[in-house]
Amino acid sequence: MDDLDKKLNDVFTGYVVRKDLVKLVKGNAAVPSYVLEFLLGQNCATDDEERIEEGVERVRSILAKHYVQRAEAGAIRSDIKQSEYKRIIDKVSVSLNEKRDAYEATFENLGVSKVLVSADTVKKNRRLLVSGVWCIADLAYEPNEARDESPYILMKLKPIQMSRFDFEGYVERRSHFTEDEWIDVLIRSIGLDPSQLGRRAKLFQLTRLVTYCERNYNLVELGPKGTGKSHVFSEFSPHGILISGGEVTPAKLFVNNSTGKIGLVGYWDCVAFDEFAGKNKKPKADIVDIMKNYMANKSFSRGIEQVTAEASMAFVGNTSHDVSYMINKTDLLEGLPAVYHDPAFIDRLHAYIPGWEMDIIRGDMFCSDFGFIVDYLAEALRAMRPMDYSGEVDRFFELSPSISTRDRDGVVKTCAGLMKILFPGRDETAEEAAEIIEFALEVRKRVKDTLIRIDETFERVDFAYRPKGGGAWKQVATLEELDYPTTYHSLDKVPWEGSETAMEETMAGAFADDPVGPPRTSEVIADNKAQDGEAAQPADAPNSAADAVSASAVVSKKSEPKAGHLALRENQRGVSYEKLFGAYLDGAHDVEIIDPYVRTFHQCRNVMELLEVAMRHFKFDSTAINVHLTTAPDEYSDSKQEEYLQRIQESVAPLGLNFTWRIDRSGTLHARHLKIDDKWDILLDRGLDIWQRFDSNDAFSIEGRMPEMRRVKAFEITYMKVG
Repeated sequence: MDDLDKKLNDVFTGYVVRKDLVKLVKGNAAVPSYVLEFLLGQNCATDDEERIEEGVERVRSILAKHYVQRAEAGAIRSDIKQSEYKRIIDKVSVSLNEKRDAYEATFENLGVSKVLVSADTVKKNRRLLVSGVWCIADLAYEPNEARDESPYILMKLKPIQMSRFDFEGYVERRSHFTEDEWIDVLIRSIGLDPSQLGRRAKLFQLTRLVTYCERNYNLVELGPKGTGKSHVFSEFSPHGILISGGEVTPAKLFVNNSTGKIGLVGYWDCVAFDEFAGKNKKPKADIVDIMKNYMANKSFSRGIEQVTAEASMAFVGNTSHDVSYMINKTDLLEGLPAVYHDPAFIDRLHAYIPGWEMDIIRGDMFCSDFGFIVDYLAEALRAMRPMDYSGEVDRFFELSPSISTRDRDGVVKTCAGLMKILFPGRDETAEEAAEIIEFALEVRKRVKDTLIRIDETFERVDFAYRPKGGGAWKQVATLEELDYPTTYHSLDKVPWEGSETAMEETMAGAFADDPVGPPRTSEVIADNKAQDGEAAQPADAPNSAADAVSASAVVSKKSEPKAGHLALRENQRGVSYEKLFGAYLDGAHDVEIIDPYVRTFHQCRNVMELLEVAMRHFKFDSTAINVHLTTAPDEYSDSKQEEYLQRIQESVAPLGLNFTWRIDRSGTLHARHLKIDDKWDILLDRGLDIWQRFDSNDAFSIEGRMPEMRRVKAFEITYMKVG
């Protein structure tokens, strides 16, 4: 149990569970995961392994004895008749019978209805009247001759889902956690290990949850198979439904004209369409027309009535091509069926999650630590659903006036949803708000850029924001725009004035103070514009699209080492140690690497890669070549840290390079530097550990052979001349 586990158990006592226990008790019971987690949270909320084992066995026993399998319902009804009473686990819903002036319960799996329920029980558990609740109930049998009365008597009922939710208590408890801690808690609650995900990947996961806390939110996510796109919509919440196959009739989704009964959008908070992509699919055009009206206006017409509903819609599917093909040949939504590849439908999407940035789900990515019982988190999101957080966008910043109404709606709804999830108490700082606004601008810009590519009637706008009251505009770019600067706009129907040369020249600018903290978009800052004689851009004008450029295009142009700053976004490509440090290592003789995290195999491999680059640039003459590493000790007893460093030393020694190291055990080593010949001090906020996970043991992996093809973690580098 780590510090976050202890804090979570102390603050949210009774609402957390160890996330790896569900699969231990699932067995053959078709009980939803949120019900199992509730039972486990009541019996296993401890770090004592013996008590956890006892709790798991208790839950198994409860399920084995009391869970009602549909196939055995007849036998269980017989058991109730032949005994004094029987305890069962079933989903119970309650309705008011006005004729009898009584509340009547229906037991879903048992197949029993019209069971009388006391008004006091209903008052304590109002969700019984809404969507039904999984319960442990004691039922007895008493025959009677009345035709409209059930012979079953409800003696006792105890919900095993959240029957009530204390929102004020939830907000107060949230205040005990930092933003980073809270994000990790939420990722754990989804079932994933936050240590395996970067910041950007975590935000993508949380964006999926916006469909549960924001009304009429429309989300699309396309990507490779196996990235967990549908998990949140199938197992996370009792208030969402996943439609397999992605096809549904208007009667089932909206309203049945024959019966007048409203469809899925009237009963669920989120309706998700799985396997939505596929050009061979041929959904009926009439459902697309109704859907477009609903997504835009929250209402639809069927028959003679106008019907309103609040369900959000999520469209998830697999891409048939990689992102490079889509950008160079088609568009990012090219995999949709033809009737959905319609500008009017696409324009109603508030956000596009790039599924190709999500890792394929591996076994080690699942969480084994404590997280929320998902039913508790699902109720928190539902409690915030009617709340309006749209004003949070305007507290600190203003959006570019050129952004269209639909674009603004998409940005505002994404921001509002993420604010509810991360800051339910509305206590975010300007820097924290800036990250969310920039993220929301990007996921909507991906939709708009696709529209511009397929329909010339859409105008290009500036996805930019600035501090409220004035200041410099900050332009936001999609990651694809940064990775493919020369081809990203090449197929656009709307003319684009930028070019690769113009983009590269734009980036060769000066230090610019960022009014909202560290830059989130890719910026390469070389010499001071005042020294170069460049004219500054007016403060009241958003940057052009040319301001967004891939790091590879810029650093490859760097022929002379210059002082400056480089910031890269998570998952960018085009970076290598050669491009980052090559020019600074030319002719060097003495290099010092200060990085407290050179401990594991991949971190030591990073040092070796840097030495390979250095070997190409060192000046091997009569002067000795020295590289010295200062790092911190590995805390694990089976560490091979010194063995790896020794192997590096032995490998480069015959080539005339003297590699040495010192392990600083003071516990104070923190800053990360690369010092070269008393000429350059390069500040590395992440040290050398800048790469996202890739398989370095695969000899045929392009990422292993070409560093430029690897995705990076978000990091910044500052190049400073010494003296």
